[in-house]
Amino acid sequence: MTRLSVNVNKIAVLRNSRGGRDPDVVRAARACIDAGAHGITVHPRPDARHIRADDVRRLARLTAERGVEFNIEGNPFAPPREGYPGLLALCTETRPAQVTLVPDGDAQLTSDHGFDFARDRDALIPLVAGFRDLGCRVSLFADAGADIAAAHATGADRIELFTGPWAEAFDAGAPDSALPAFVSTAGQARDAGLGVNAGHDLSQANLAAFLTALGGVDEVSIGHALIGEALYDGLAATVRGYLAIIDAVSVGPGSDI
Repeated sequence: MTRLSVNVNKIAVLRNSRGGRDPDVVRAARACIDAGAHGITVHPRPDARHIRADDVRRLARLTAERGVEFNIEGNPFAPPREGYPGLLALCTETRPAQVTLVPDGDAQLTSDHGFDFARDRDALIPLVAGFRDLGCRVSLFADAGADIAAAHATGADRIELFTGPWAEAFDAGAPDSALPAFVSTAGQARDAGLGVNAGHDLSQANLAAFLTALGGVDEVSIGHALIGEALYDGLAATVRGYLAIIDAVSVGPGSDI
């Protein structure tokens, strides 16, 4: 069965816009878990524009207490700076179940592309090994059409498909134009022994069609759309809505049935 990990970055964006502690990231994450979410995702950036290192520590305690997976995303090449100890150091301290490596720079508004594995493979190999030594499952952010052989050579456990192009095609009324590349890349990854996650701009509108076409994936990480939808319907109801979509799709990879 595909698992849902809720990205709570947008809760932190709202909090940081005013200062203080409200809305509380941990309280929001707890509400998502209570509604049935299988995990919590965060993407702490070096500039602390949303999730901060102290949030990561608090959420690590919550997810451990509640027995759900914690997924930390970040750029493994970004150096430490004041308030940000670096991705490896943060994971050493908090020991997430999964770390998702993403090639984003400070100037990017959001993650908008996967790794160039042919270029970055050799640099990623020791980094992937370092995270795996902590007991973390390692996933690599990947574009549809990525060099899966090179991704596999890094020693990672999974890829996370960057689904922004799928969401754009869906919104434009041309979903079939994007699907073949995703289906092919997911198939290559599975053939290579890699798990397949997916994330970015997935929503209740486009999720079912994507999962159906790919035969399911191991995990979807959803934040922006989910938090936006929750403004209208409530956080718990929105999480349950996503879970209902996942449950309605045919059983795919990651199922323990």
